[in-house]
Amino acid sequence: MISLFLASFVTFFVAIDPVAMAPMFTTMTSRMSPAWRRTMAWKSVAIATGILLSFAFGGAWLLAQIHVSMDAFRIAGGLLLFLIAVDMLFEKRSERREERAEQVAAHQAEHPEHQDDISVFPLAIPLIAGPGAIASIMLFFAQYPGALERALVLAGVATNLALCLIAFLAAGPIARVMGPTIGSMLTRVFGILLAALAAQFVVDGIRNAFGIGG
Repeated sequence: MISLFLASFVTFFVAIDPVAMAPMFTTMTSRMSPAWRRTMAWKSVAIATGILLSFAFGGAWLLAQIHVSMDAFRIAGGLLLFLIAVDMLFEKRSERREERAEQVAAHQAEHPEHQDDISVFPLAIPLIAGPGAIASIMLFFAQYPGALERALVLAGVATNLALCLIAFLAAGPIARVMGPTIGSMLTRVFGILLAALAAQFVVDGIRNAFGIGG
């Protein structure tokens, strides 16, 4: 049970990447009032939670409607997570997120009279509940149908969402204390772990699809 929680926590830690959230949130909300920043923090995490829960409990039904087997989704999801892991190892993902944050900040600078609602896009989607997080929660729920097992998976998700909220609410101090070196180190370490978990999803999908004994 502990190993399942840790696997869930690590997977969603990498897919959501709360470590990178503090500097990005600081950049995107630099021209917003403190009250509006807090609103964006709470609202974005709440929306992302709803999205992830919807795919967790409704993902299997959605796949059935489009005639996609769970084994095929395991393989595709594993490959997607592996690509995310490779991006993390070479920091390509961080570069894209920073560019998006700078674009939002530039728009705020051009329209200082407006308090843009960035809770849905880009905070909730795709920064928090992105393709990697959605694929991960669907894969875990397909792999572990038991109530206790799913509760542990959700506990891993909830922990990361809580870390995101903390990163948003204390973005400035966290960004200053952490610095780029620690963030880069954590990103690479967890990227390696995600690559291994992604490979396991692909192996399980191939094994089940072709009836290969484990």
